[in-house]
Amino acid sequence: MNIFKRLLRIGQAEIHSAVDRMEDPIRMTEQGIREMREDLDKALQAYAQVKAMAIRTGNDRTKKESEAQDYGNKAVLLLTKAQKGELEMSQAEKLAREALTLKDNLLTEVEALGKQLVTHETAADDIQKNVDILKFNITKWENELKTLKSRVKVSRATKEVNKQMAQIDSNSTIGMLERMKEKVEEEEALAKAYGDMAKRTKSVDDEINKAIGDATGNVNRELNEIKMKLGLISD
Repeated sequence: MNIFKRLLRIGQAEIHSAVDRMEDPIRMTEQGIREMREDLDKALQAYAQVKAMAIRTGNDRTKKESEAQDYGNKAVLLLTKAQKGELEMSQAEKLAREALTLKDNLLTEVEALGKQLVTHETAADDIQKNVDILKFNITKWENELKTLKSRVKVSRATKEVNKQMAQIDSNSTIGMLERMKEKVEEEEALAKAYGDMAKRTKSVDDEINKAIGDATGNVNRELNEIKMKLGLISD
């Protein structure tokens, strides 16, 4: 059945050789499991056939044992009849001898059938062990296959995410964001500069108004003094 060769091939597919040749380890594992299931079916058929042979051999052995015992009983019965005078002794001995000969032949067959029975039962036990090994390995590799499929899904999903991230970086989206950030900072700095300029302009206006306000006061005083001298206004 080449079970171990197939297990080795599946194991190699899972590690390095299949990956290096760009083969699909999942497909190879599934193929290996299918082959093991075919071997399992063949092993079960062989087990059924050998077990049936063992059963038939056992039945034949039991039947011939019974027939041998029956011939032995018949030989005793023949001699008993001769002893009672119901049958001629010579005839009884002749028939009894034939019956015992048939008994011995049957016992020889019984012995041979016993050996065949042991052979069949041993073969059936060996096949049963192989069946158990196949079932165990099939279950094991089916579980491994489930794990492998899950890993493939995760790896593909991770690859897609990483691919998207790589594309984002390659498209300079991060750089664009950085430039936008710099632009915003420039705009904020410019706005602050205009604000400072506005404050400075307001301060200059205040100084001018203050200065103008003082000059107007002097002019008004001089005008009042002139009016007083002309008598236009009184003190």
